[in-house]
Order: sequence, then structure tokens, then C-alpha cells
Amino acid sequence: MIVPTGTTDVLLRTEGRAGFLTLNRPRAINALTHPMVLAVDAALTDWEHDPAVTTVVIKGAGERGLCAGGDIRAIHDDARAGGSASAAFWRDEYRLNARIARYPKPYVALMDGIVMGGGVGVSAHGSVRVVTERSRVAMPETGIGFVPDVGGTYLLGRAPGELGTHLALTGGHVGAADAILTGLADHFVPSAELPDLVRDLTRLPVEEAVARHTATAPPGVLAEQREWIDACYPAETVETVVERLFDTGVPAAKEAATTLLAKSPTALKATLATLRRSRALATLEEVLDLEFRVSCAALTSPDLVEGIRAQVVDKDRNPRWSPATLPEVTDESVARCFVAPADGDLGLAAARRDGVNRRITGQAADDRPAPLRTAEDRGSRDRA
Repeated sequence: MIVPTGTTDVLLRTEGRAGFLTLNRPRAINALTHPMVLAVDAALTDWEHDPAVTTVVIKGAGERGLCAGGDIRAIHDDARAGGSASAAFWRDEYRLNARIARYPKPYVALMDGIVMGGGVGVSAHGSVRVVTERSRVAMPETGIGFVPDVGGTYLLGRAPGELGTHLALTGGHVGAADAILTGLADHFVPSAELPDLVRDLTRLPVEEAVARHTATAPPGVLAEQREWIDACYPAETVETVVERLFDTGVPAAKEAATTLLAKSPTALKATLATLRRSRALATLEEVLDLEFRVSCAALTSPDLVEGIRAQVVDKDRNPRWSPATLPEVTDESVARCFVAPADGDLGLAAARRDGVNRRITGQAADDRPAPLRTAEDRGSRDRA
């Protein structure tokens, strides 16, 4: 059955026991817009209360990927105009990310092809995350003068050792094996088997359907690189990280250092600070609240507009960062990233606590969020 959404950019259908969400902007690698976020959220509401739907599946239209992130051209235009549309978009997007993490039914993300930024937000918080040999998963925000959001610092902050710090700062993408290693995915399924997996999800319990198609992912690279990554990235400053990377004598480490020096200095320092703070927070909601502050602060930074201009609008790949170097980015400017925005905080953590408290006192017996299905309960990971 086809379910109308009010936008052709999200296609909904139900078949058997499954509800299917298809992000449908293939020419833009299914980049998310505000109406798409609202359509996905509305579908999750409908299917949560539909006993015929026992599984939700999200996938992308076309052959290029699940989702390349948010519509950064729209964010660029909004930031240039000093508008409020981006903050409104993030409010609903981050709420959706938190909802996905606590969704009471199995939420299967088919992370085939490119999965970046906002695409990670609508997939990696799900309860069943499937990658293929074509998967390229990344949080590349520092390259556009932004900071990993959509709960990205929650996920990367809980990756083994300093792998998440490396990925957050460099914006590097990972394949299937490394996505599983870092906790961004759960299962490898060859892309040729995805149609059969989709068919099985319409008629079988999720665990059985996925088990029929799970295979061993092709080898990744991060496990072999972990020694120098874990040695370099615990440094207190980005400058020290770069120095350590250059001093290792390892070609891949030197390449990472060179990559960092091409990113927005302000975004790098804000990202490292956000990661460190997010590690100290207990819940995804708290981290999303933190990220919302940082994202809103980025709207007033010249680097966000400049980074998107260089990478997406003019495509000259030559951003002129301001400040231009890491030492010029002051502690005070980083601290300003964590100030509450003028229009108010996101408030997810407070809403979560309020819901729990009302449930405990018996005032809202049915207000029970589903258990969080993120790194917390997938088993503790070695971060030593």
C-alpha cells in the first residue's frame, strides 16, 4: 500500500509486516530538506500505532546512496541572509534523530552507498544498521566550516579509542568494516542481496531476515591504523594533534595532518571541544542539545558560508577561512559555540527527564519512550 506524505521527496509504502521510507531526491543523493524530516517523523508516528507494521525500513532512491546529508545550499543561503530557517530545520531534525534512537519497533537502515551528515542521523541511530561494499559513511562537516551534528559526536565519541576523533576532525569516510568497527553500523550485506533482504523483511522477523543475508565485510583500514591514531588524538589541542601526526613518521598519519590543515580551524577546535564534552554526557538527548548550540553558533561564523561556497556553490575547493590558522582561534571564540542561542535551547534532555518523571509518578502511564538503541546497549566498546 502506498501512503501519501504531502511531498514526493519521501515515498512511503507498506508491504506485509514492513513500512518502507524511501528518501527520494536521487539527483541530490537524497539530501534532507525540512519537509522531508517532517514527513519521516509523521510516518513514524503513524506506524508506531499501526499493529500491522512491525518493522520500519529506511532506504534511498537511486544508485548513489542513502543520503548525502542536509541541504547545505539552503543552509548557505539562510546563513548569508541571517535567517532562522536552518535553526528551525535542526530543531526538527535533531528531534527526529532522538526519536529514531528510541523507536519502539525495529528500525532498519539500509546504508548502501553514500551516507553522510544528516544521512548518518537518520540511519546510525536505528536499531539495525546494514552496510554494503558500496557504503561510504562520513561526518565531513569540518570541511565546510561546520561541526558534526545529528548526534554524530555522540556516536563518534563512543567509538573505540580515538577512532571517532580522527573521523570527526578529518571528515574521512569509512567503508563497511570500519563503519561496523566504529559503531556506526551493525551488519554487512552484499549489495546484490539487498532486494532479497527487503523482500524477507516484509514477511520475517528482522533478526531472521538479516541473518539470512549477513556476510563478512571486506577488510577495513582503521584497525591497522589505530596505534598511531590512539597515540596522536588524545592531545589537548588540535595544534598538538597535528604536531604528533607529523612526528609519527607514518605516511597515513602525515596525510591526516595535511588533511586537518585544510579544514576550518574554528570548526576543528569546536569539534574537538564538542567531542570531549559529549563523552561526558550520558544520553543522546543531552548531546543533541549540545550540538544544537554549536550548530546555531556556526550560523554566525563566516566559515560556514565560506566553506559551503567553496565546496558546493562555486566549487573552487579553495575556502578562505577566518581565522586562517589554528593558533588564531581563541579559547573565547570556541567557548561562544556553547552559549544558548537567542531563540532558546533545543530542550530534548529536559523533555526526556520530564517524561520519565511523569511516568514514575503515574501521571502519564503510556508516556514511555523506547529503550535507546545506540552504543550504550550494543555493548561497551574498548576505548583504552
